[in-house]
Amino acid sequence: MISLRKARTIVRKAMEKGTEDGMKPLSVVVLDAGGHVQAFERADGAAPGRFAIAHGKAYGSVMLGMAGTAQMARAEAQAYFMNAANGVFGGQVIPVPGGVLLRGKKGEVIGAVGVTGDTSDNDAIAAMAGIEAAGLTGEI
Repeated sequence: MISLRKARTIVRKAMEKGTEDGMKPLSVVVLDAGGHVQAFERADGAAPGRFAIAHGKAYGSVMLGMAGTAQMARAEAQAYFMNAANGVFGGQVIPVPGGVLLRGKKGEVIGAVGVTGDTSDNDAIAAMAGIEAAGLTGEI
């Protein structure tokens, strides 16, 4: 389980990382292990549609049990699989970096973080900064 306090820490520290590194305005969402929103924030200047993108990155990670980088590799190698999975999940999966899986102390999936607004690689960097600040383990 991921607490609201830790979820808020992830959001705050990911947003701070984006600002410190001069990234474009970020949007950050934290989902629990069931894919439910635990926390979300959109920076001033971020496009309003960024919630859906951040959510799609995190949702795919938690529902498939694989981080955004692994999803992208799978989509490139087996596009039919990711298309089918996306159909199962109502088109909500965005299989790119910036969707970071959260793992518990025993390696179990406890949630996911989705960050969007800059390049996918920078989104993942911001997510990991938040995750590490919360004392959790992330899988890019």
